[in-house]
Amino acid sequence: MNKEMNHGAHDKVVFGFWVYLMTDLLSFAVLFATFAVLRHSTFGGPSLRDLLDLPFALKETLILLTSSFTAGLAMIAVHGKAKRWALIWFGVTFLLGVAFLTLELTEFSHLVHDGNSWQRSASLSAFFALVGTHGLHIAVGLLWMLISMIVIWYRGLTLFVTSKLVRLSLFWHFLDIVWIFIFTIVYLLSFT
Repeated sequence: MNKEMNHGAHDKVVFGFWVYLMTDLLSFAVLFATFAVLRHSTFGGPSLRDLLDLPFALKETLILLTSSFTAGLAMIAVHGKAKRWALIWFGVTFLLGVAFLTLELTEFSHLVHDGNSWQRSASLSAFFALVGTHGLHIAVGLLWMLISMIVIWYRGLTLFVTSKLVRLSLFWHFLDIVWIFIFTIVYLLSFT
């Protein structure tokens, strides 16, 4: 009976986390709408087509999508109670996430260094707000993942830890889906 109560409590927590993700999705929807309205507002400066590097963004996309795959492998290991493999796959996911965030910060750094910061035009403000918010979420996900790996190491794959890892996995996959929209709307549509 205690196991059923834990399972029921887990379901409620996961449902609550889905509600959180949907509110976060609304925040991203507002940022996407803002970007759509302002993407051509360059104030006489360069367009995003002139500034963005599509192959670079494709590299970011492939890294993040690969991290989604490795996060899935980590969750398979979690559900199979394979602590070592869960740590390995979360470790690989973490490294891929760091690589993605490093590339994103490199892109921002180059834009700012070349005089194309968020202050130059409404288009760039919308770009930095949308992509930067996603990057902030990635940073939070990486911190969460690092703490989770430490907890797995010391506590093992208990029901409580597994419940937290399910939410981490949902969050990470959510960020991948948001990035697919960013890549499509921000990068690909800027080149059409």
